[in-house]
Amino acid sequence: MTRYQIDTTHSSIEFSIRHLVIAKVRGRFTKFTGAIELEEDLARSSVSVEIEAASITTNEDKRDAHLRSADFFDVESFPLLAFTSKQVELDGSDLRVTGALTIHGVTRDVVLVAESLGTAKDPWGNERIAFTAKTSIDRKDFGLHWNQVLEAGGFMVGTKVEIGLDVQAVKVAAAAAA
Repeated sequence: MTRYQIDTTHSSIEFSIRHLVIAKVRGRFTKFTGAIELEEDLARSSVSVEIEAASITTNEDKRDAHLRSADFFDVESFPLLAFTSKQVELDGSDLRVTGALTIHGVTRDVVLVAESLGTAKDPWGNERIAFTAKTSIDRKDFGLHWNQVLEAGGFMVGTKVEIGLDVQAVKVAAAAAA
């Protein structure tokens, strides 16, 4: 087993959701930690991530405050979002990572479709790996029900959330991993 720590300065967790029926709002989480454990038998590999809910940003302060409120993430009661893998499968050139995603105190299984971008040595001699991954969820499945009916019909906020990850991780030295 080889353990890697996610390098948060070179990684991102982003999302998009329909807004006012006609457009998408994009956002991201800025504070998270995580680890990847790679096994020779890929199916025995794992990933875990914890995200600080209060670190959500859409570059609009009022909207971000609303997203942190009890109407959405309720960051006072549910400060962390988490993902813990249960299964990793090779699907052609893609990886399918099934795991438990916890948002707003509700845990549901999701499947991340991931692509390995390879490995490299950085200028300081550290071994790095990189992946991209994506999934989509229904926010209502996680207890995020707030919405507002629009005068012209429809709702202010969609239910489908598209999630994208770009992850770079650094190999942990064997003594530090023990």
